[in-house]
Amino acid sequence: MLRIALLLLVTVFATGGALAADAIRLGVGLFQPDKEKNDATYRPLAEYLSKKLGKPVELRTVDSWEGLAKSLANGETDIALMGPWGYVLANNQSGAQAVATILYDGKPEYFALMITHPTSGINTLADLKGKTFAFGDKGSTSGYLIPTHQFLKMGISDPEKFFSKVLYTKHQAIETQVTRGELDAGADYDRNRNAMIEQGLIKAADSKIIWTSAPLPNDAVAVSADMMKDKAMVARLQQALEQVGAELKTNPSLLPAHYTGFVKSDDKLYSSIRDAGLATGKLQPRK
Repeated sequence: MLRIALLLLVTVFATGGALAADAIRLGVGLFQPDKEKNDATYRPLAEYLSKKLGKPVELRTVDSWEGLAKSLANGETDIALMGPWGYVLANNQSGAQAVATILYDGKPEYFALMITHPTSGINTLADLKGKTFAFGDKGSTSGYLIPTHQFLKMGISDPEKFFSKVLYTKHQAIETQVTRGELDAGADYDRNRNAMIEQGLIKAADSKIIWTSAPLPNDAVAVSADMMKDKAMVARLQQALEQVGAELKTNPSLLPAHYTGFVKSDDKLYSSIRDAGLATGKLQPRK
């Protein structure tokens, strides 16, 4: 099974299809504004892993965190770069395991945010009552799980009744609509907000942060339960990922701006996310 692939094959596909023999299927979430850009962004990483693992790596962009978790759980992908909550869902559903965590500016953590427009008159979370609010999709850590957990701790068990209107959409759309004044407030995360400001997609002056979470573990590289049985391959994958930081010095296109590599990790790093899932009832204990 560990034949050397002299010809690197990286095929991007949206909804499945025939796989190359012995190919490893790499699933990534929609980190970029659109699928085309996302594919282009993560294709170099797929090619790099193909070289390091000696097997074709097929890249697959999945447009929701919840969908990516299901994809890993049902065997459509072997390896996934996914948000923390998506990983916990996949682990709970199928025993998928985290083997590494991505680094952002050298750090393995980030923060969930809640934002509003500076002229909204909203200064605290209590001020959100009766306002319009946008969550990310229900597989998002910072866009859904952590804000939902925060509201629960405030005694708000049903946000649908607390707000006048609730939307579930993409992080980029949340930032755009809040800065335009089309939404009163929404949930996001610091990496996305900072990137959109840096890219000129939004202006920092057009939004303000009214809440910041405790540190959260960055996105996980998780492998399916079946792949986890191949200990030698998992070890090679972890080694390849740990070498990305050094590789970026000569091949900066391997990861998007500010991402500086990977660090070896495991399921324990994501225990706080699991605790939030259990507390909100969004995750049921495994039997």
